[in-house]
Amino acid sequence: MGLFDIASQLARPALFSFSPEKAHGLSIKALKSGILPNSNIPNDSRLNVKLAGLNFPNPVGLAAGYDKNAEVPDAILKLGFGFTEVGTITPLAQAGNDKPRIFRLVEDEAVINRLGFNNEGHDAALSRLKTRNHRGGIVGVNIGANKTSEDFVADYEKGIETFFDVASYFTANISSPNTPGLRNLQAAEALQTLLDRIFERVWACESKYKKSVPVFLKIAPDLTEYEMDDIAEVVKDSHLDALIVSNTTLDRSGLKDQKQAGEAGGLSGKPLFQKSTKVLANMRMRLGPDMPLIGVGGISNANDVIHKIEAGASLVQVYTGLIYEGPCLPAKIVEGLLEHIEKNKISNIQDLVGTKTDDWL
Repeated sequence: MGLFDIASQLARPALFSFSPEKAHGLSIKALKSGILPNSNIPNDSRLNVKLAGLNFPNPVGLAAGYDKNAEVPDAILKLGFGFTEVGTITPLAQAGNDKPRIFRLVEDEAVINRLGFNNEGHDAALSRLKTRNHRGGIVGVNIGANKTSEDFVADYEKGIETFFDVASYFTANISSPNTPGLRNLQAAEALQTLLDRIFERVWACESKYKKSVPVFLKIAPDLTEYEMDDIAEVVKDSHLDALIVSNTTLDRSGLKDQKQAGEAGGLSGKPLFQKSTKVLANMRMRLGPDMPLIGVGGISNANDVIHKIEAGASLVQVYTGLIYEGPCLPAKIVEGLLEHIEKNKISNIQDLVGTKTDDWL
């Protein structure tokens, strides 16, 4: 165990003595300060992933929700992540829902949040991303809609236009349970309208900036078979570059912490792993091998990542696992992936994609 691991283990009780939101703010300050050491993990070509015209040094990313205002993307990449995603960012700054709005379910290694897209808005995030625009590294921008917006789709169009010159990729987040009506955009007709309007704006920006930026879509895990069918039909005929599966869940099945299980909001962490991976495999089955999938939900170690990849994911994202495992998590996962491919004589991690999809169906 290295000094970084020891420091992480010591830091968790200290951070957990604060409210979740206070602890989150302190972790952002720590990354800004530069006190966290770089991971020093090797850039091994066996972990490289080529997807949507981007070259990911490894398949492990940080999901949106942590760096909401694009304050620390470069510090996050130095922890060993292959990419990071800022946001969700809405056109106008908004405070989000009333506090308390984040709840730790420690027994379950889970979190319930009902933040409600709290963020400083487009202008604040854009000014920060402009300052790091030529530093390299893959930094995606997760865009969403203001709670009070009269036209949710217009807010996504604004996001494309605002961040086109600084985003490595876009994620259209239509799957948060904490903005009333947002998940309705997953319905077939609404989704088709959203994507049509998004890509009209994308093509206009491509002409303006003389470059292309991939667009991903993030869906919820709380989908029926019919809803998955509808989404798959729209996605198949779209210009999307990848599908992210999935956001937080409203399901509370099997939780140990029944006291906090009744809190409203989206559940993330270990209890989401099985549910989100089954939806991932289901979407892989429906979409076939040509549409890349990004697996999210319940990842806390390298084995979880391997299971997501075998179920059909080309990339993965973590967040809640970082809360419980600490900043050494991405480096530990990468080390575990390298051990796995070395032991099994795998030439590239992508050779595992979808090899056990049927097992999850």
